[in-house]
Amino acid sequence: MNLKILGSIAIVAGTAIGGGMLALPLATASLGTIPAFLLLVCIWGVSIYTSLLMLEINLRTGVGLNVHAITGKTLGKMGQLLQGGSLLSLLFALTMVYLMGGSSLLESRLDQMGLDIDNKVAVLLFTLVFGGFIAVGVAWIDKVSRLLFSAMIALFVIVVVFLLPEVSPAYIFRESSAAIVEKAELGNLWLAAIPVVFTSFGFHVCIATIVRYLDGDAASLRKVLIVGSTIPLVCYILWLMVTLGTVGGATVHGFEGSLPKLVTALQAIADTSIMQQCIDLFANLALITSFLGVTMSLFDYIAELTRARNDAMGRAKTWLITFIPPLLCALFYPDGFIQVLGFAAIPLVIMIIFLPIAMALGQRKQQLGGYQVSGGTPALALAGLLGAVIIAAQLWVAL
Repeated sequence: MNLKILGSIAIVAGTAIGGGMLALPLATASLGTIPAFLLLVCIWGVSIYTSLLMLEINLRTGVGLNVHAITGKTLGKMGQLLQGGSLLSLLFALTMVYLMGGSSLLESRLDQMGLDIDNKVAVLLFTLVFGGFIAVGVAWIDKVSRLLFSAMIALFVIVVVFLLPEVSPAYIFRESSAAIVEKAELGNLWLAAIPVVFTSFGFHVCIATIVRYLDGDAASLRKVLIVGSTIPLVCYILWLMVTLGTVGGATVHGFEGSLPKLVTALQAIADTSIMQQCIDLFANLALITSFLGVTMSLFDYIAELTRARNDAMGRAKTWLITFIPPLLCALFYPDGFIQVLGFAAIPLVIMIIFLPIAMALGQRKQQLGGYQVSGGTPALALAGLLGAVIIAAQLWVAL
């Protein structure tokens, strides 16, 4: 396995792993640990299939084209509008999520230092400090993000290795979902968990870049997507094991989606101040790296849509369009970390399930040859059904 393939695997895994991982214990705690593992595996399978489907479409359309060009070539202007609108909705929703999560952690950290600040002030501080980096430029942000991501992975390994011996088999194997919540409530909690888990496997936006980087080598690309998506699965399973297996699903469910409460509970298990700092720093880096990656993409996309000039005034206008809408939502809806992350699944389903299915059906009718993911039309129908289930689950919970 050469360095280009290893680097591509790292890109796929790194795109998926981030702040969404922190939400997984909060979203799945009520299900029981083993059912949560099974849900992860099912969503992982869907993610692999849809990524290979997008690979098929990309290779048949032309190596080197971006997602916008591929969609336009296969589905026309209407497809491009739907794809562009979905991407914009997804990035705005994720930016809002990370503003909520990041500001809540900042508020908790300052409170530990004896500084009591209002949540709205924490949201504004987080936006100005970390959002301000986005205006500096992509090249600088890219280098910082890689450094922070490497530190986050190192801290993740340290935290997992430290907490694994503290895992209680009773929490893993004997704490059932029925013991955590009432059976009548369990169905709604399953529906609420599905979109959040699905969003945590959203690495598909980097596929066109990887195809271009590996010169359209189908065999290598297939390996990259399968291995690259399996790494987040392993990380998520380990993370659920050391969170739900140490704190307990019933306790985490009682946090009602509060990220600071989860971090504090994990820190209480650590018997050294160094490990407590590692847990806190890992949680912060997971959010910050995701925040920088998402907002950098949103900033660039808005600059392209508005044809903004690359000068101080142009970048300032683009920054305001990027941050004002999610900032207002975060200010007036501060406790929606899990809920908004679930809503992000709706545009993601459109982007990586519905649109690829439509493109694949159109291309297969033309019998273009080349790489084709196995499963045929039944697999496309099943993927479409699962996409509809994910959207229906989120809408049902919201209503």
